[in-house]
Amino acid sequence: MTITFDGIAKLLSPLLVALIGAIARRYFEAQPKLITYLINASAIPVNVTAPGGKQTMQVHTHSIVVRNTGKKTAHNVRIGHSYLPPSYQIFPAVTHEVVQAPNSAAEIVVPTLVPNEQVSISYLYFPPVTWHQINSYAKSDECMAKTITIIPTPQWNKALLYFIWSLVFIGASVLLYWLFLLVAWLIT
Repeated sequence: MTITFDGIAKLLSPLLVALIGAIARRYFEAQPKLITYLINASAIPVNVTAPGGKQTMQVHTHSIVVRNTGKKTAHNVRIGHSYLPPSYQIFPAVTHEVVQAPNSAAEIVVPTLVPNEQVSISYLYFPPVTWHQINSYAKSDECMAKTITIIPTPQWNKALLYFIWSLVFIGASVLLYWLFLLVAWLIT
């Protein structure tokens, strides 16, 4: 029985794809990954009784979430603010520190965010300040946070996800096999 290049390619392509997939997964998942997103922003009219009669004023509010979606703990998570309103609340109540900077800028520093932990920060402030004038960035010692826009989507079934990834694996194996055949054809 002779061993052909075709036989070696058929055996090595799935193994090579699995090895590359394992290395890529280890490289991309073995670190903290911070994401931040705006939950809501609103302006609420409030009736106030003043010496001149009833007046309507607005109160602005918004919330952000900072979440560690990675596989490692994020250290010294810093949520930067161009302007930090005096009225804010962090949920859940975690240990944090406010570091003031010049020009009314500030950072809220959370010592650690373990994998899949998130903190929500709600702000209350008055016009002319709006939500986009408050938050500026989020980062940790390991990475910058990715800001995402929330679009509600249904979650896929795990069985469907396994099926899709199986098809991706088979497709990558076939592609690698055909690349081996192309290289063999070009060499001969």
